[in-house]
Amino acid sequence: MAEVITKAVAFVAIIIIGYSLKRVGFFEAKDFYLISRIVIKITLPAAIISNFSKITMENSLLFVCVIGILCNLLTIAAGYLMNLRRSKEDKAFAMLNMSGYNVGNFTMPFVQSFLSPVGFAVTSLFDAGNSVMCTGMTYSMAGMVLGEDGKPSIKKMAKKLFSSAPFDTYVIMTGLSILNIKLPDVIISLSDTAGSANAFLALFMLGIGFEVRMEKEKMAQIIKLLSARYFIAILVSMSFFLLAPFDLEIRRALAIVSLGPVSSVAPAFTGALKGDVGTASAVNSLSIIISIVTITTALILLL
Repeated sequence: MAEVITKAVAFVAIIIIGYSLKRVGFFEAKDFYLISRIVIKITLPAAIISNFSKITMENSLLFVCVIGILCNLLTIAAGYLMNLRRSKEDKAFAMLNMSGYNVGNFTMPFVQSFLSPVGFAVTSLFDAGNSVMCTGMTYSMAGMVLGEDGKPSIKKMAKKLFSSAPFDTYVIMTGLSILNIKLPDVIISLSDTAGSANAFLALFMLGIGFEVRMEKEKMAQIIKLLSARYFIAILVSMSFFLLAPFDLEIRRALAIVSLGPVSSVAPAFTGALKGDVGTASAVNSLSIIISIVTITTALILLL
């Protein structure tokens, strides 16, 4: 327990340092995008390569991709049904901002530090399914609710999905692992070194990007949305760990990843549909705080 709490406090400290340095002017809000590119295009793919190189992938693990999609569909449906008697704008907002999981930038550092390479691989496969929804499918569904014209096509969503370096790395490394093809030692060594920086940079980036600005009249909507999101998340997490017929390490990984914060791209898609970006950003930032608490508690209980 002491080790989990110590590491969790260190993670929170990294986020606070990033936020504090932005507040005193050492970093600017725009620096978030530079560090984000480093994480998404370099350190996260390197961490994926490093951890996948340490396991033998079983075909049976591929079902985790489907679980990632189903978890998204569950929260999308909940967001829609919660606002069944409200406007189509409220339905679309809840569908976008109750769903999705910020795995690569948030949950992955926890998994990388506390679970085995198998747990990391399970989290990566969950994120592959999660990415299918977050990078376009959820946006398309919300656009259908709004009656928007010019909704993104399957071709556009696929193009966006496969332009993601982490997703491409998931696909390549999963294929290589299934075929039992090993990468050259020099590539694995390089990936080990670069991947070890992922946890720090991802959390530091969250600190720089953290911002909560919300109007009082929006508080009730935010509380309702986040309460529903984490009520579902806790039920799903408990179900994975206590009821799922999987090995312990798989159940641990699924229990932890299901407690992750809302997808980081939700505010951007909210803006694309002319929704309330300010409220979406507040929901996103507050979900990070809640997930720090819930994931730390889960790690204490599960490890």
